[in-house]
Amino acid sequence: MILDLIPLPQFIALHVGISLIGIVSGLIALPAMARGWWVPRTQAVFLVTTLLTSLTGFLFPFHGFTPAIGVGVISTVDLAVAFVALFNLDRASWARAAYAISATVALWLNLFVLVVQAFQKVAVLSALAPSVMLAGQVLLLIAMLVLGAALLRRAQAKDERNAANRATA
Repeated sequence: MILDLIPLPQFIALHVGISLIGIVSGLIALPAMARGWWVPRTQAVFLVTTLLTSLTGFLFPFHGFTPAIGVGVISTVDLAVAFVALFNLDRASWARAAYAISATVALWLNLFVLVVQAFQKVAVLSALAPSVMLAGQVLLLIAMLVLGAALLRRAQAKDERNAANRATA
């Protein structure tokens, strides 16, 4: 039982469900943002559910420091940066780049854990060699670096347009 409220299997289902919502919304929001479309509700769902994923992860019955706790700490700090940047998008030039980087890292961490969990829990994937999981993680990292670079380019272009508009005003 987690906090004597929810039995562990139901808590796991809740945690996984929140995580999957965060992943799906991130896979919608961030590529849209890279194309110049801002989808505020989807961004909000992505950030909130990704934060909830990290926070609920700390409630599992761990004994000592684990890689999962390390990922949760990194994700929580990263999401704090994302939230601060989000609330400063219209006021500070650094905010767009900070949001692009932190949102990409948050999505990557969620997807990284998804791949690890899939290889641990799905029998067909568990039977594959560890090198297959490593190859999957490398491809995921490359895809996230490409997405992050696209988000940064979009953020820089927006900042340049804003600076030009201020200069002519």
